[in-house]
Amino acid sequence: MAELMRFYQSFQPEHYQVFLDINRAQKRFSGRTTITGTAKDAVVLIHQNGLVIETVSAAGEGVPFTVDNDANALKVEVGQPGEVTLVISYTAVLTDSMMGIYPSYYQVDGVQKELIGTQFETNFARQAFPCVDEPEAKATFDLAIKFDEHEGETILSNMPEKEVIDGVHHFETTVRMSTYLVAFAFGELQGAQTKTKSGVQVGVFATKAHQANELDFALDIAKRSIEFFEDFYQTPYPLPHSWQLALPDFSAGAMENWGLVTYREAYLLLDPDNTALTTKHRVATVIAHELAHQWFGDLVTMQWWDDLWLNESFANMMEYVAIDALEPDWHIWESFQTSEASSALQRDATDGVQSVHVQVNNPAEIDALFDGAIVYAKGARMLVMVRTLIGDDALRAGLKAYFAAHQFGNATGADLWAALGKAANLDVGAIMDSWLEQPGYPVVTAKVVDGQLTLSQQQFFIGEGQEVGRQWQIPLKSNYAATPLLMTDRKLVLGDYAQLRADNGQPFRLNVGNESHFIVNYDQTLFDDILKDSAEMAPIAQLQLLQDLRLLAEGRQINYADVVPVLAPFAKSNSNLVADALYTVAGNLKKFVTAGETSEQHLRTFFDKLSKAQVARLGWTVQPTDTNDDQLMRSTVLSAALYAKNQAAIDAAHALFQANQDQLATLPAAIRVLVLMNEVQNFGNAALYSQLLEAYRQTSDASYKNDLSAALTRTTDPELIITLISKFEDAGTIKPQDLRAWFRGLLANDASQQATWDWIRNDWQWLEDTVGGDMEFTTYITSIAAVFKTPERLAEFKAFFEPKLDTPGLTREITMDIKVIESRVALIESEKEKVNAAIAKCL
Repeated sequence: MAELMRFYQSFQPEHYQVFLDINRAQKRFSGRTTITGTAKDAVVLIHQNGLVIETVSAAGEGVPFTVDNDANALKVEVGQPGEVTLVISYTAVLTDSMMGIYPSYYQVDGVQKELIGTQFETNFARQAFPCVDEPEAKATFDLAIKFDEHEGETILSNMPEKEVIDGVHHFETTVRMSTYLVAFAFGELQGAQTKTKSGVQVGVFATKAHQANELDFALDIAKRSIEFFEDFYQTPYPLPHSWQLALPDFSAGAMENWGLVTYREAYLLLDPDNTALTTKHRVATVIAHELAHQWFGDLVTMQWWDDLWLNESFANMMEYVAIDALEPDWHIWESFQTSEASSALQRDATDGVQSVHVQVNNPAEIDALFDGAIVYAKGARMLVMVRTLIGDDALRAGLKAYFAAHQFGNATGADLWAALGKAANLDVGAIMDSWLEQPGYPVVTAKVVDGQLTLSQQQFFIGEGQEVGRQWQIPLKSNYAATPLLMTDRKLVLGDYAQLRADNGQPFRLNVGNESHFIVNYDQTLFDDILKDSAEMAPIAQLQLLQDLRLLAEGRQINYADVVPVLAPFAKSNSNLVADALYTVAGNLKKFVTAGETSEQHLRTFFDKLSKAQVARLGWTVQPTDTNDDQLMRSTVLSAALYAKNQAAIDAAHALFQANQDQLATLPAAIRVLVLMNEVQNFGNAALYSQLLEAYRQTSDASYKNDLSAALTRTTDPELIITLISKFEDAGTIKPQDLRAWFRGLLANDASQQATWDWIRNDWQWLEDTVGGDMEFTTYITSIAAVFKTPERLAEFKAFFEPKLDTPGLTREITMDIKVIESRVALIESEKEKVNAAIAKCL
């Protein structure tokens, strides 16, 4: 049922008293919730989902009520509008859906343990207690929890615990907050704590399956992040503590519950003695992202889910701002370029993609809004554009005013633009509307027409796209002063090119720094001028050149075959930015070759040619003289050498495996996954499979688990493939939170693609029942679309998914992914021969 009327319109809560009695052994809980608020009608609507409502009373008297499970509604007859206090008693069950109140499972010394945690975003608080479960319905909360407690257990919540009476844990009253940010957890926990300069208690907590020192990195980053944000936002952290908790089972990456942030273990805990730099980057940015939310999202919250981007886009930008300040030697904005910018440009080029700001009313469609490439990555790029336009002084002043005006309340995107615009004396809203309210982005074509340097903008598509005349206000950021700050028209003439080139003494370029969300198609004259000096260009400019070429080729605006001969010179760069862009383009060439044919051998030889010099320079062993770029590049070029079937690389990886086969977890984390994958692919057997799968079951190191999963899914043994797929539904081996990585790995493997595709078609209902409430559920469909490339697979995809087009939350994803596969199939059919000829010519 579409939630066309917000429940907040009928009842506006001010305060909740929530008592829960949780019995883990029986997987049940009972509750009594007292809600004080204002009834706007004689009948009020309160959310519930899966609760068995036993009694409802007001002023000590029972009142009539009905339950509408289809609408997640409890309808209570209060008699007349006005102040009212409702007391609702109910029971419910604990589920394994990783939503609402749920158990996480783990082992310590072979003994099965259980940790209870919560996940209430987007609308799952209603599974724990009756409430008006909408962002706008902010209230204060008194939480009291009783559970089947035994000695040595810890309970955490948003606020500090104030007392324990008869086994009931009472917590201090919260500040005004949205229901989806309420959180608690209990079980056998270990923790590490410190204090910020302003006195905020900061803690990191995890199960005792982990070593104590695995909490240290997160504690340091959390403390310094809060100190940074207090300074940057010029607004104090609003709560007495900030707990960070790693949950063994967690559907998302992390969740910004106010004062009790929850994380997947892989995004909070790490071995300080053996962790890849990329993993440190990821953990640090995730922590900073969630802590940025403590102000932006928690203190000031979107009014409704259509402004979800307000929370996520901003936190996504601020995670990089914070970590860049805390760890400047990491050059973390380079990670933004290789991950966020790249994914946003790819996703946003498919016709039918959602805009950053999108209307939504049906609760079943809310989770579909969490499109990481759009709401997180593209939205963050929009805010980076704003930051570049107005500068940090105006940004900070605007944010301070925004927080002061809306703290403990709700806001819309217009409120943010008004605050920033006033601080910068610029109509920020007018510029941003063209980016947030319409999907897609432009390609700016730069060419010399009759001697005049001319720019034009048009929406860029990969695959078929309907041109509807969209236009953007584009921050051009050119290296030629004759170029205006913003391109607001469809066409722009800058002047005589020969004169401009002579005056500037350098090739003409747009989007310097790659901070704006568009790509550039230079004509041959301009492109050749840029390419002559490409080796001298800054790494970000080289990345941008390769990035734009790849996208233009995917969008059929240039020929892929013309990109191939451009690549080799970039292999000489010692920059990880350039290497990432180079091997992204080279990796895209794999779709044009056929396994076992000469074309594949030629591409492997091409990879060998690209990677050989850097492999020789970097080798397999971390050196004290390694730069950050060296550490990040090593795995990229070694992976290329292994794809190339370079025998020396294969032998070196095999030797490392043999030397460490009794202690594989201690292999250097940066190259461990490559050693394991190489062993499975080139030396695999049943004994190795059993060893690695058992290691996967036993280890509590999330990074090592990921490496083992990536390696095992490379097997080509038919029997082992069947065995692995049989583990998909065995939560004791593969947790539902981790299944997507196993599925993707086996689907991308030619040897196991058919069996994996058969599994998801045969067991779709099981998958939907198990992880269907996960906000990332649709990424199973995205994963399939990222792999399929033949007309036969396209037909099978359509046959299976088109009947599901009317499923709320799946419609957009299915429609887009059909286009993604169609465009890939058409591209391969059109250009395969030319691309393979170009590769052969480069050898």
